[in-house]
Amino acid sequence: MTVCFVQAADEASLERLFLTSIKNFLIDEAKKTPRGKLRRRIARLMGEDTAYRKSSGSPPRWGMAGHAEGAVWQGDLDDLIAEAARVTGVGITRWNHSGPTPRQTVHAPKAILSCVLLYAQGAVREEDLAKVLEARFELLAPARFTALYADEGTVAELVDQHAATAAPDPTGVDGVAEDIWQRLSPNERLLLPYLDEDAHHAAQLLEIRQTHAVAVLANLKTALRTALSADSDPQAVIAALLRRCGDAPS
Repeated sequence: MTVCFVQAADEASLERLFLTSIKNFLIDEAKKTPRGKLRRRIARLMGEDTAYRKSSGSPPRWGMAGHAEGAVWQGDLDDLIAEAARVTGVGITRWNHSGPTPRQTVHAPKAILSCVLLYAQGAVREEDLAKVLEARFELLAPARFTALYADEGTVAELVDQHAATAAPDPTGVDGVAEDIWQRLSPNERLLLPYLDEDAHHAAQLLEIRQTHAVAVLANLKTALRTALSADSDPQAVIAALLRRCGDAPS
């Protein structure tokens, strides 16, 4: 405040200095947050790659180098999140805190960013790109939206499908269930007892939009279908997973 008083020439300039100081303080605080750090990662990754181009002006926006000059995306963020969720075969759970970034960790977000920006056909705000990566990779919070495939039936149907082809082996149940449990996100663990409910119920439970809930449910069922071992009893594994839901701390 003292510095502002010293620099001000009149009441109007003092007000401008105060407002500028407050704005700069809030920007500095935002940069310290997890999403602020993620935004800087995005800017650095794209700034080092000629495939991307930063648009002039504020807020910061990024597009593909091949996009028309001045093209700006103005659509629904949910569409970008859904598009990112369709990209398979990439994954990261955290950023390294020191040393060079692993090649796979660089490739994964770039694959998502390229897909999203090509879909957008224009420059997208850094803030929105950060939200897309946050949702896709669980970098800042429990997963909100990570769909891979369409919704395909209830848990009972999933179990029946595996029971028809799998030879039961109760001795491996606990190990298989533990392995699956460790790979589930907090949101997926929360949904396990309610997989036969509709997306509306899941949306209320997770406090997310129904379109996101549809995708989370579908992704969880796909993960279960993939993870259930042919050497174990699927029904017993599901039962063991549900017991873990009851034992998990709230």
